[in-house]
Amino acid sequence: MRTTRMLAAALLTGAALLGTAAPALADTPSPSATKDKDKGAPTVAGTTFRTATPVEQGQKATADASSGDYLYWVFPADAGQRPAVDATVTLPSTGRQQATTWRIDVYDGLRRRQPCMYGAQSRAAAADATTVALSCTLRPVRAWADSWSTDPLPGSYYVRLTAVGLPATERGLPVKAELRATTKETGGSQAVDGSLSTPLGAGGPKVEPEDGWSSGWWTDRWIWTGAGGVLAALAGVGGYALTRGRGRPAHVPRNA
Repeated sequence: MRTTRMLAAALLTGAALLGTAAPALADTPSPSATKDKDKGAPTVAGTTFRTATPVEQGQKATADASSGDYLYWVFPADAGQRPAVDATVTLPSTGRQQATTWRIDVYDGLRRRQPCMYGAQSRAAAADATTVALSCTLRPVRAWADSWSTDPLPGSYYVRLTAVGLPATERGLPVKAELRATTKETGGSQAVDGSLSTPLGAGGPKVEPEDGWSSGWWTDRWIWTGAGGVLAALAGVGGYALTRGRGRPAHVPRNA
């Protein structure tokens, strides 16, 4: 019975420790928090990298523009996050005569274009379409990488939205763009040793996560490692108690 109680306590302790890692992976903003962010969201977009409009994670940025314009936004992404960009373009109801292709590209702080792992990065809108939706999900941001690598690193991420191969007859038509950049925590599975001294693109438009740059100093790997150590120690104590109990001689009555 004593051994059973010890093993049960070990399992309960491990479950409690591992459960503390869940909030870091389920960091989903509530609808009310999203609405609050949208109140102060930008309503214009830049036209170059240098004039890119800063936008916070989770904000819905909007901009009135013309077909053929290059629209730029910039947002921050820290180590352990997986950035995703969603854009919707509202097209003019008149004046369009053929399909047009829209595209979003995401660049890191060194102006390196980052490939999209998921999403419709480029999409053609039929002549009678009223909207076109685009999306791009990047690879997880790493705290540090080799100089030859193109891995996403902490810092500024630039989004460029434009129509490609636009006919001359449709240039200048009014459009409205909406963009939202979000990130999800990937946890300790993407953690690496080392960190950048300065986030990439720190000299450009001022963008920074709400909680500041972590530079990869903390991951939930610490929790899993600590929990594993505690479980191993408790399992060792339980095994020792179980082995010791089996090795004791049976009780012999005095009058036997």
